[in-house]
Amino acid sequence: MRSPARLALNNGVQMEALGFGLYKVPPQDADALVATALGEGYRRFDTAAMYGNEVGVGRGIGGAIGDAAEANTGTGAGGSGESVHTLSREDVFVTTKVWNDDQGYDTTLRAFDTSISNLGLDYVDLYLIHWPCAGRGLFVETYKAMETLYREGKVRAIGVSNFQPAHLEELMQKAEVVPAVNQIELHPWLQQTRLRTLHEQLGIRTEAWSPLGRGHVLADPAILALSEKYDRTPAQIILRWHLQLGNLVIPKASSAGRIKENIAVFDFVLDDADMDGIAGLERHHRTGSHPDNVN
Repeated sequence: MRSPARLALNNGVQMEALGFGLYKVPPQDADALVATALGEGYRRFDTAAMYGNEVGVGRGIGGAIGDAAEANTGTGAGGSGESVHTLSREDVFVTTKVWNDDQGYDTTLRAFDTSISNLGLDYVDLYLIHWPCAGRGLFVETYKAMETLYREGKVRAIGVSNFQPAHLEELMQKAEVVPAVNQIELHPWLQQTRLRTLHEQLGIRTEAWSPLGRGHVLADPAILALSEKYDRTPAQIILRWHLQLGNLVIPKASSAGRIKENIAVFDFVLDDADMDGIAGLERHHRTGSHPDNVN
């Protein structure tokens, strides 16, 4: 089922609220999973140089676009030459990220060239700084390189990941382009209220990685109770919560069943009392590293 929910970034670029995350997806599995996700209606994919699967992601996307082109020209197997509904590059939104070791102006530009070559694309829709690595003191310089890529039309939007309020405040003093997105760990046990409020003030979209708390939150008794009430899986309850908060969200899935399940969240709504109930699950519990500890 295709997601009908699209959100505008601060530069007017539209992106679907729910995408497909590829963290820890083995390179050899990425193309098949991307192809499966495209078949289920996903149009947004989140990868990174560090994940090592950009080539597979690009193959999955390129294969779908290539098959579409053949179908339209009638050159594919059994092609009749009749026009059919197909995918184009503009239908797919791709995010990738510059890794910590490549921070710095020139090294970021080179890292981008490597990523876009791996992906086999002419441009990237969203390019992010993966971690601030504040101890290195390079994230402003790195962002300046990304602003250059943005001005040159090589990326449609730029942003950051794992930035804390102090990092954003430092960046905003020197940036010419307001980040479109800050991708952060966010789930019912880590709700990042302060950051979400700051994002709203600055016009930055909040994107949740580990939106299900790496599976730990699925067994929370309150989530299980809502799962029974709405006759939905715990994952669907949590993803619906994210969407109603206005978060961008990128759940990972490694099976066709879970891929299908995660996108089937646009035909029900959590009521206000249940949204408030989930808000009460805050534990300040991280499943990943704190950004201040990553350098």
